Amino acid sequence: MSFNFKKSYKFAVKSSIYITLFVAVLLFLFNYFLIQTNYLYIVIIVFLVLLFSFLVLQFRVEKFIYRRVKKIYDDVSLLENSSFKNEPITTDFKTLSQEVQKFARDKKLEIETLKIREEYRREFLGNVSHELKTPLFTVQGYLSTLLDGAMNDKEIREKYLQRAEKGVERLIYIVKDLDLITKLEIGEINLEKTEFDIVTLIQNVFELLEMKAAKKDISLTFDGKYSEPIIVFADQEKIQQVVTNLVVNSIKYGKKRGTTEVGIENLVNNKIIVRITDNGEGIEKKHISRLFERFYRVDKSGARSEGGSGLGLAIVKHIIEGHNEKIYIESEFGVGSEFSFTLEKIK
Repeated sequence: MSFNFKKSYKFAVKSSIYITLFVAVLLFLFNYFLIQTNYLYIVIIVFLVLLFSFLVLQFRVEKFIYRRVKKIYDDVSLLENSSFKNEPITTDFKTLSQEVQKFARDKKLEIETLKIREEYRREFLGNVSHELKTPLFTVQGYLSTLLDGAMNDKEIREKYLQRAEKGVERLIYIVKDLDLITKLEIGEINLEKTEFDIVTLIQNVFELLEMKAAKKDISLTFDGKYSEPIIVFADQEKIQQVVTNLVVNSIKYGKKRGTTEVGIENLVNNKIIVRITDNGEGIEKKHISRLFERFYRVDKSGARSEGGSGLGLAIVKHIIEGHNEKIYIESEFGVGSEFSFTLEKIK
């Protein structure tokens, strides 16, 4: 453990000089008025007094200040993970003040971060509860009705069982997405990267979602003609899930007779960027920073005009980051949104 006593040296030196000067004056006065003696002895005595005063004062100051400063370090170090634990103890009060101020700022930031996380935790639990209880209550309602006598009517029984089955499917969908995102977050899912044509993949997604888009009269198009394949190196299944989730979102929040347009551009080196743009309702700026959180809802009323697990964008973010790529969002409320992500291109 190292110590820094520069300030105490200064204090001890000044104090010992004052004492020595006082003793020297007394000796000279004593010598002048009472006896005649060798001035060399006086100088030696003065020097010895100076040295003794400095040593005594320095030792006392060090002991006095160090004990109190050490108590401050010990008290602060009781806090878990305190940065003071590995710091050398200093009796320089300027340095100590700076360290305490830094400690206070760090703890204030830590407390604010914990408060934000606690708020996010409460919102997440509330959102999970909302997502699960809706299909659960739906299934419970239909089954209770059947048990109360409606099962005797064959037509009602079949209809209610089909609706209950849809509720169960919704629950399974949510649980599967929760399981997937948990595995993505802890790195349990290994990406199986291969070379494939991203243009063909996007075209396949368009065909899969064609009927869903047709219900709102939304057209799914490329921003131009891509006559040549664009080969990328990634996990094909996961990237198809990314594109599907983003296109589904553009349909879900798109306006009737709107468009969802996909473009592919070359970036520097061996990168491309895939852009998915819609002219839907757009997103307010205050929501954009939290858009990729699990179950985060822009609509705080909790209304659901469309299906989904509420985990789509969170899954998209984890898949793209799992590829060490970037995902971006630009949106203007009332105008539309653009989600884009990068991929490694094969030359």
